[in-house]
Amino acid sequence: SVYLRYKNRKQRKLPMTTTIAHLTMEELDIGLDHIRQAPKDQGILELIVRRPVSEQREVLTVGQLDLAEGLVGDNWSARGSSMTEDGKAHPEMQLNIMNVRAIAHISQDRERWQLAGDQLYIDMDISEDNMQAGTRLQLGTAIIEVTPIPHNGCRKFTERFGIDAMKWVNSDIGKQLHLRGINAKVVQAGTIRAGDAVTKV
Repeated sequence: SVYLRYKNRKQRKLPMTTTIAHLTMEELDIGLDHIRQAPKDQGILELIVRRPVSEQREVLTVGQLDLAEGLVGDNWSARGSSMTEDGKAHPEMQLNIMNVRAIAHISQDRERWQLAGDQLYIDMDISEDNMQAGTRLQLGTAIIEVTPIPHNGCRKFTERFGIDAMKWVNSDIGKQLHLRGINAKVVQAGTIRAGDAVTKV
């Protein structure tokens, strides 16, 4: 499996420049059929990424999900949110999850997946039809719940993957398939590992 190359934790600043040409809208559309074929009821947790501070990533083989902290060691809580009145972290945005087929197509290189800024990358259908708000997923010994807060492409996503990628994930089909990803919260603390099954509960 592709996740085995990440046996050792890696921490590094994000490469902000790249020689990879961003895909056009037409090129991005080519990947839709493959993305739609992702498993619906049981998938695989391919990659766990922790963000200790802004612009840094740690690729983990094992992570801890906590009711209060989300992914332990991630900066979700410290960063806060512009969507809350007091500026504190939004409780329904603890975890950002992305479909690996989408990020693999957009980024064109597995080393660049983590540029998206999400913590969990799963090979599973996360579309609105298959994974509505309230859906619960078991990963390892943890259970998480999909929340209704939209996860949209932003300025940083545009800088890293191109303006067409941002428009693509924010399009009607992009939102229906949740190409930019989904938000979730921890409802049962536990241990997760790269390669774990992700199962609807």
